[in-house]
Amino acid sequence: MAILGLAIAAIALVLSLGVAYFVMKRAGRLGLVQEPNERSSHVRPTPVGGGLGIVVGGSFAGLLAAMLVPWLAVPVLMAGVLIALIGYSDDRRPIAARWRLGAQVLLAGAIVATLPPDALGPQLGLAVPESVLLVVLALSGALWINVFNFMDGIDGLAGTEAIFLLGGGALLAYLAEPLVLEDLRLWWMLGIAAATLGFLLLNWAPARIFMGDTGSTYLGLMIAFFGFSTIASAWLSIWQWLILGALFLADSLTTLARRALNREAVWEAHRRHAYQALQRRLRSHARVTLLALAVNVLVLLPLAWLAGQLPQWGWLVALVTYAVLVPAAIRAGAGAAERPGEP
Repeated sequence: MAILGLAIAAIALVLSLGVAYFVMKRAGRLGLVQEPNERSSHVRPTPVGGGLGIVVGGSFAGLLAAMLVPWLAVPVLMAGVLIALIGYSDDRRPIAARWRLGAQVLLAGAIVATLPPDALGPQLGLAVPESVLLVVLALSGALWINVFNFMDGIDGLAGTEAIFLLGGGALLAYLAEPLVLEDLRLWWMLGIAAATLGFLLLNWAPARIFMGDTGSTYLGLMIAFFGFSTIASAWLSIWQWLILGALFLADSLTTLARRALNREAVWEAHRRHAYQALQRRLRSHARVTLLALAVNVLVLLPLAWLAGQLPQWGWLVALVTYAVLVPAAIRAGAGAAERPGEP
């Protein structure tokens, strides 16, 4: 299984790179060129929609699972393709936010419906009816999809985060239970991570192409699925996933809260996340992305492992993590007005 999984991951990487390169070269004909504006962190027109490579490579990685466990993998594959198609359409011509959000809630609900509620509820500590659990997790999944989309604003950041979350989740699952190497979901996770790496080769600063909503919404949905799935299987806990995703969650939710308190239209695009403020201050996309990677690997991954080793105290480890990251996000500029003269 390991040899087959690694072979599939390698093919997923090559497919992703090839498709992203194809889109990059034909972006003008496809209507996939993003012009810089006052809300972006870029200064030149750049092809968008490169996330299509991630979708193709990631879907290929899931085909083996679809053949062996179709009741689980086929609905998830279909949901991933559908949300990517919506994102692709939005990359070409913006779709009203209410329609995108409605579709995201429905598709997040569809992936949750593939998982056993009698396992998922207890693992989450939610003793509620199945219908209530489905609604809560569908809304949570849609929230995460938008968080991931919000954080895709500078070169390499979202791709690096996706690789960290999928690879880190797989590593922690293996450390907790080595037999997960025989589970196709683990290799599907790594296959999507490999596909993201293929795209990242073209997205690293200075980016030659952006993933766009095509890739960010797909990755958000798939990460949500693997999060819920690994929790239901007791591979990881909710606290471990909250710690792994803490950098994106702390920045985006702090920014959202500060803008809401200022009675701003929170659904409107902006560039007031902490990572965007840091990019303007450091005048470098790569430095901010590398800083985020360092925090993830050197701080959050060990903390997530610790939460798994001390399951009764996982909530406390998560609480301490956010108690540090939220003030750090505020200090970095999450939700604050841009400083005069900033590029």
